[in-house]
Amino acid sequence: MVKSVLKAKRVAVTGVVSSRGRSKAGVIDSEYVHTIGDLAHEFGVTLRTLRFYEDRGLIKPKRQGLTRLYSDASKARLKEIMKATNLGFTLTEIRALLGVDGSPKAAPVLHLNKTQISEQLAHLEKQKAEIEIAIAELKSMQKLAA
Repeated sequence: MVKSVLKAKRVAVTGVVSSRGRSKAGVIDSEYVHTIGDLAHEFGVTLRTLRFYEDRGLIKPKRQGLTRLYSDASKARLKEIMKATNLGFTLTEIRALLGVDGSPKAAPVLHLNKTQISEQLAHLEKQKAEIEIAIAELKSMQKLAA
């Protein structure tokens, strides 16, 4: 009850509330509507991860004082970054695939050619084989230990 009243007061005063109920007082550019906490929560990553991506030039938030604000385009770009990391690409490779984040309106799309797909598949298959060997070795050690 108290929480909802406070949230309602913030809406009345600022007119803008983030998806997690936090006030975004003073936001001038309505294009930048996501806070670092909003994106971290939505994508299941830490604030440190997003700051690291920023340091590497993968995402570029707008700054309002100490607050980082992200556009919908930045959110879409982050989605592509997460997709590429799940596919096993390094951050350096992802940056090359997506390009530098300069424009908040840039539509990020992860385009892979046949060679890139084949190379990544081969890399992941090799890792899978190495993991299967390690699992088999550990299982045999486990039987000996029991």
